[in-house]
Amino acid sequence: MAIAPTNASETADDPIKLDRPIVLVGLMGAGKSCVGRGLAESFGLPFMDSDSEVETAAGCEVRDIFEVYGEPAFRDCERRVIQRLLLSGPSIIATGGGAFIDPETRWAVKKNAISLWLRADPEVLFQRTKRSKTRPLLNNEDPLTTLKNLAEQRYPIYAEADITIDSGNEGLEMTLQKAILALKRNAQQGTKS
Repeated sequence: MAIAPTNASETADDPIKLDRPIVLVGLMGAGKSCVGRGLAESFGLPFMDSDSEVETAAGCEVRDIFEVYGEPAFRDCERRVIQRLLLSGPSIIATGGGAFIDPETRWAVKKNAISLWLRADPEVLFQRTKRSKTRPLLNNEDPLTTLKNLAEQRYPIYAEADITIDSGNEGLEMTLQKAILALKRNAQQGTKS
């Protein structure tokens, strides 16, 4: 696992060519979609959001899949969609918070992509998600406790990602720059060939 570089001589403008998908993992509100769009623009690659792709495949919204069919049906659809996205060549893929937790999906990501965990404290995630009504797991009486419980369960698994970036209150641009630099360092080290 690589942690975001802090070497001041490195810049996000140094050129790099990615030869496989970059898969963003982390809890809801970590910034996977926003950072993912920024990475796609920076590297000139397509951006795909697995939740949006699941909605397209299923013909309904994620929350409707959860309500009508349940979480296991959603996870099955999500697994198949992510496996398809991984085979589409170099791209940036933002995944749902539970995607990397699924052993089959995690194995496919490890085999075919570079995984990047956007790590954030549950309190930060709560501030980012508290107004959202589109996150089924947080539609309850105490979403902060839910986030803390999810962090306790999932962070040890997210820690298996190739790269870890801390995402706090520093703003999107700073998190994006840390992610770009970490990906460049990872490519230079040749840890994924």
